[in-house]
Amino acid sequence: MKKLIWLGALLMAGSASALAAPDSCERVRSDIEQRIINNGVAESAFTLTVEPNDQNSAPDAQVVGHCGNDGWKILYTRHGDGAADDNQRSASQ
Repeated sequence: MKKLIWLGALLMAGSASALAAPDSCERVRSDIEQRIINNGVAESAFTLTVEPNDQNSAPDAQVVGHCGNDGWKILYTRHGDGAADDNQRSASQ
């Protein structure tokens, strides 16, 4: 009986951490977003998305971080003519 109670508690603790992963990922995503913006990329020029590691990513997305005990990945996708923005920034420096 004690083993059954212990097993039940263990399963509930594991499911709670799995549900908490997206919340912790949101904090990591926010930190990465702020770093990108601080590097001069306009907030409207990119998106960061969080998805499970086993999910196939869009071909133009780049993995920029992991979270939730490496169960989730954070993907960076550039919008518009980001390459032109980068070239202009490099030329002005």
